[in-house]
Amino acid sequence: MKGIRMQGGIPLQGKVRIQGSKNAVLPILAATLLTNEVSYIQNCPRIADVHCFVHLLRELGCLVHWQEKGIRVQPGENEELPCERAEARRMQGEAITGMRSSLCLLGALLGRCGYVTMEHPGGCIIGERPIDLHIRALQQMGVEFREEEGLLSAQVKDGKMHGAEITLEFPSVGATENILLAAVKADGDTRILGAAREPEVTALCEFLTACGAQIEGIGETELLVHGDRPLHGTQFTVPADRIVAGTYLFACIGCGGSTLLTEAPWEQMEAVTFVAEKMGAQCIASEEGLFVQCSKRPQAIPHLRTGPYPEFPTDLQSVAMAVLTRAEGCSCIEENIFENRFRIAEPLKGMGAEIVLKDGRHAVITGVEHLRGSRMEACELRGGAALVLAGLAAEGESFVTGQHFIERGYENICRDLRELGARIISV
Repeated sequence: MKGIRMQGGIPLQGKVRIQGSKNAVLPILAATLLTNEVSYIQNCPRIADVHCFVHLLRELGCLVHWQEKGIRVQPGENEELPCERAEARRMQGEAITGMRSSLCLLGALLGRCGYVTMEHPGGCIIGERPIDLHIRALQQMGVEFREEEGLLSAQVKDGKMHGAEITLEFPSVGATENILLAAVKADGDTRILGAAREPEVTALCEFLTACGAQIEGIGETELLVHGDRPLHGTQFTVPADRIVAGTYLFACIGCGGSTLLTEAPWEQMEAVTFVAEKMGAQCIASEEGLFVQCSKRPQAIPHLRTGPYPEFPTDLQSVAMAVLTRAEGCSCIEENIFENRFRIAEPLKGMGAEIVLKDGRHAVITGVEHLRGSRMEACELRGGAALVLAGLAAEGESFVTGQHFIERGYENICRDLRELGARIISV
């Protein structure tokens, strides 16, 4: 059976380059649909989710080519694209249902074509993840929605979206991105109150402004988009992936050793390095990246709370839990974004971890000195990476199946960890 085999108990040493950001590149690829000109997206990670998204763009009629340093996307030379056809607008199949980020095509295709029909987007099973915020926001901009037989249809009323003042009751990254993608093509101004501040949203804003859009308040909770400006192609470099960097940072803490994470976006990782230092690690930022050193057993974190940026990211909660299973003392994790993000507790307990789930939001971890190697199954992306980290920190051999989940967000986690001295292979 395909999976990842590793030998635990080996300190990590060396350096590894951090790939481009998964969560930044996917909405940027969707945004390339908003212009007729060629865009070059550099530092694009070669991960499963990007390959799926490229497939979707090709299904819509775009010419997409991988190049040495990224991707070249050519939507077309005029407005009459294949994506105008009803059969191409009917976005169905595994690439949609298996990848939540495909939802950003909603705003992009409404901006480009004015209508779209798609299956409900999927992704990792880590909560209900409703799309109500997306729908309500786009309705305020003049979009009508209809749902039947598992398909979601959206069409712009009166032929053109209009600007609106939209207040998000929760700073949803996906909803903020969909509003931005629609707003740059809408008539008039759109004001987003309570916008997500994640660096990936900032990257999308920067790409759109590089294409000619006018957006004020980038990086803040209030964004103002001046709509219907002419957009053109551009060249853009995707920022490094702060979640991948955080994964390898926690791997160093869990295994001990010292690593240099080259090109790590440390300025976006203050909440992560704060927790890492509380665990006993030394984190030093430089122009080259982020140096991490940990020479002793990790220390417990009395209260680790996830939240929207700039708080501790939910995407790193699982890997933090894996490390805290061996921490000295008792830790408590409060998960405030997704209610099913403690799914890895059971396989970790099978390795000897002591974890008590209070409800869907709280976990209490009493650290043990040693974990034992085990056979485990990854059920989602970040939890799968966490199981790999647990295996590297355990005594003996571990085997993790469900590797395809991990490949959705990590270019080659085995290669990267081997560069740091880990004994790990994909089989």
